[in-house]
Amino acid sequence: MTDPEEDFAALFEASLKARRFEKGQTIEGIVVSIGPEVVFVDVGGKGEASIDIDEMKDPDGNLEIAVGDRIQAVVVSTSGGLTLSRKLARGAATLRQLEDAFQSGLPVEGKVERAVKGGFEVTIARQRAFCPFSQIDTLRTEPAVHEGQVYEFRIVEFKEGGRNLVVSRRALLEVQQRAVADAVRKSIVAGAVMTGRVASVRDFGAFIDLGGGVQGLLHVSEMGWSHIEDMSQVLKAGDEITVKVLRVDDDKQKISLGVKQLLEDPWSRVAAAYEVGQAHTGRVTRLTDFGAFVELEPGIEALAHSSTFTPTGRSGGWSSQVAIGTTAAFEILSIDADKKRIGVALLPEGSARAGGIRPSASEIVPGARLTGVVERHEKFGVFIFLAPGRTGLIPLSETGIAKEADVAKAFPIGSQVPVVVLEVDPEGRRIRLSAKAVKDAEDAQEVREYSAREAAAAGFGASLADKLRGALNAREK
Repeated sequence: MTDPEEDFAALFEASLKARRFEKGQTIEGIVVSIGPEVVFVDVGGKGEASIDIDEMKDPDGNLEIAVGDRIQAVVVSTSGGLTLSRKLARGAATLRQLEDAFQSGLPVEGKVERAVKGGFEVTIARQRAFCPFSQIDTLRTEPAVHEGQVYEFRIVEFKEGGRNLVVSRRALLEVQQRAVADAVRKSIVAGAVMTGRVASVRDFGAFIDLGGGVQGLLHVSEMGWSHIEDMSQVLKAGDEITVKVLRVDDDKQKISLGVKQLLEDPWSRVAAAYEVGQAHTGRVTRLTDFGAFVELEPGIEALAHSSTFTPTGRSGGWSSQVAIGTTAAFEILSIDADKKRIGVALLPEGSARAGGIRPSASEIVPGARLTGVVERHEKFGVFIFLAPGRTGLIPLSETGIAKEADVAKAFPIGSQVPVVVLEVDPEGRRIRLSAKAVKDAEDAQEVREYSAREAAAAGFGASLADKLRGALNAREK
């Protein structure tokens, strides 16, 4: 057993050694051993001090020191031995201790009271200090997030005997980030799913802090399956977000991130949800020279090609029929799920098709007489717009005008023209029309009507040939 007198002597000696130091004094020492709860530090002259092991750990709970490391700390107690701390409690620190902390870079605790012009008012050891907005965090955040919080700060300015203090939390955070940056980089590999914080938002995307100050780019096109016009409406600085690492370029120090890869691809449901000929409600998201993009549901965009709109006779005049944000009924014309393409056409407002009624198979069939709109001229004929997604061709031989005549004058773009359907392919995409057949039918009708009138007037004595001659002579006059 240990002699009680020897124990008392040891304690008395330790007490005498401790008295060589003053409370609040900043000292240096070497780590000699690490226990489960405290770390022992050699402070010289065969004296040892203890420090709580939690103060030697990073935010993830990993030890930041090893035996043999030299550390700097503040004396917080000399009673029963020497107790050290690597930070100053906000209520216990004196101005002398604050000045020592400023000189040594020792962290001090402070409470963020409120936001003021240019930064925050922080209370440290009953003293008011100022922390600029840029020094409260490594990321841009809303001021309200920090008000009322207790943080560790580094004193970066100590003036007027401590009455003018400027502090920085960011300086400490950056030190912590550098310590964990290497470990974070090792975990960032293509395919990894990670949680980060939004560092900043730009028109083209957002920069995400993955830890340790390591940032990756979340491009706007990788944010979701639906088209996003304004990233700032979706994310803001400081938001926590889960992302997937898409690519890592070590040479260029670039990391590409995505969110939509963690979500179900809506195109996987297109084959079951959409059919050619269906009418669906869609919203126009943007206009291009070649047509309008239409969102049928989040993540599913279709294209209404400019050729599917009623011709107006003006270049680009089709765009006057729709505007960005317009919600209307559109007919599904084509589906290519592999290429993620859907072709649609705007349906006339109030029409049966817009109400979801499927088109009748007899609308465009050989022999049908329709009225279309001249869409464009080609060397071989005139294209006629019949309905959204339905355009037919009048060959030159079926225009009903002389070869030397000006087709453009006879069929002005945007003008209405009656036609007869001559041929329709099985899919209904190639339609052959005739304007000449309409004129021939009108001539034949006039002949029949004239014959009927002549028969009524002349009785039954005149021959059919005489009646036909009379009808033709009347047309020539």
